[in-house]
Amino acid sequence: MTGRWGSTRSRTTLRTALLQTARPSRMSRTRALAASIALALVPVSVLTGVIVPPSYAASRDTPPEITWAQVAAAQASVAATKALADQIKAQVAALQVSVDKAQAEAKAKGDAYGKAQDAFDAQEYIFEQLQAQADAAHKEADAAKKTAGQLLAQLAKSGGADGITTSLLGNSGQADQLLAKVGYMSQITDRSKQVYEKALRLQKGAQALTDQADAAKAILAKLKDTAQTAFVAAQAASDAAAKALSAAQTTFADLSAKLAALTKQADQTLAGYTAFQQAKWGAGTAGRVSSSGWANPVSGWLSSGYGMRFDPYYHRWQLHNGQDIAAACGKPIFAAHAGTVTYAGWNGGLGNYVQIDNGDGISTGYGHQTNGGILVQRGQHVAPGQRIGTVGTTGASMGCHTHFIVRVNGATTDPKPFMRDRGITLGN
Repeated sequence: MTGRWGSTRSRTTLRTALLQTARPSRMSRTRALAASIALALVPVSVLTGVIVPPSYAASRDTPPEITWAQVAAAQASVAATKALADQIKAQVAALQVSVDKAQAEAKAKGDAYGKAQDAFDAQEYIFEQLQAQADAAHKEADAAKKTAGQLLAQLAKSGGADGITTSLLGNSGQADQLLAKVGYMSQITDRSKQVYEKALRLQKGAQALTDQADAAKAILAKLKDTAQTAFVAAQAASDAAAKALSAAQTTFADLSAKLAALTKQADQTLAGYTAFQQAKWGAGTAGRVSSSGWANPVSGWLSSGYGMRFDPYYHRWQLHNGQDIAAACGKPIFAAHAGTVTYAGWNGGLGNYVQIDNGDGISTGYGHQTNGGILVQRGQHVAPGQRIGTVGTTGASMGCHTHFIVRVNGATTDPKPFMRDRGITLGN
C-alpha cells in the first residue's frame, strides 16, 4: 500500500540498510561499503517522507509528466472554442431563418413582377389590335370621304339638281337615261353617306379604345416598373442573406474542425496526465490529483460544515463529524486518496457507507450513497480519484449529498482544512 511515507517495501529496505550500517562489527568493510552504496541509491522521497516520481528520462516504461495545469489549459481551450462555435451555430440558425424569409420575399416579389409583366404584355397585344382596327377605320373613312367628294364634284359639274331638271325639259327624248342616272347617283350618294358615317363611328370608337388602351398601358407600365424595382430589392436582400449565411457556415465549419482538433488534444493531454498519475499512484487513478496524492471526493457545494449544529433530521444539537457536499443524486463519488476499503454497506444514519483506510492512521468515509450505488467491496484497493460510489440520500439525510468524513488515528477532524493542506479545495 502506498501512503504518505512510501511503500511498505521501501520502508523495509530503509530499515534493513540502517540496521546494517549501525552494526559494522558484524560485517566486513566490503559489505559495509556495499550497504552504504545501497543506502545512497534509496530514493530521496523515502528519506523525506514525500513520494516523488523518479526521473522519466531514466525509464522508458514511465510516461512523461503532464501537469493538471496543462490539462486545465487544454480543456479551457476546448470550452472557449465550443462556446464560440455554439454562438456561430446560433447565428447560422438565425441567418438560415433570414435567408428563408428573404428568399420567400424574393419569390413573392418575383411572382408579382411576373404577373405585372403578363398583364402588360396582354394589354400591349390588345392595344395593337385596337390600333389596327382604328387604322382600318381611318382608311375606310378616308376612302368614303374621297368617294363622296367625287360624287359631289360630279353633281356640282352638272349643275346639281336644277341642272338635271333643265336637261329633262330640254331633251324629252333622253328623259329615261337622265332619270336612271339621277337614281344611280342618288344610290351612290346614299351609299357614300352610309360608309362615311360608319367610318366616322369606327374612327371615334377606335380612337376611344386607343385612348383607353394608352391609359391602361401607362398604368401597367408604372406597375410593372414598381414590381420590378421591388423584385430587384428583394433579390438583393436574398443574395446578401445567403452570402452572410455562407460566411457563417464557413466560420462554423472552421471552428468545428478546430474544436475537434482541440478536443482530441485535450483528451490526449488528459490521458497523458492520467497515465502519469497512475504510474505514480497506481492503476485506477483518475481526475485531478494533488502532488501529495489526494483528489476531490465529490463535485458539489458545501451545505453543512464540521462541528456542533442543530441536526435537521434528529432535531437536536450534536456533533456533525464531517463535511456535507451537496450534489445531485446519481453523481459519482471518488476516493480521496489511495487505500484499502474497510467498510462497504449500510451504516445506520450514514446510510450506504464506504470507508477507506488511507494509511498512516488516516481514513476517509463517504456516507448516504444511493441504494445499489456502492461500487467497491471490503478489502479492495483503490487509487485516488477512482470512482467508489454514487451520491444519494439514504440514512439520516434531508437531501442528495455526500457526508465526507476524515479520521486521523480514529478521531474525526474537519475535512475542509485537512484537504486544503493536501492541495484539494472542497466544494465548487
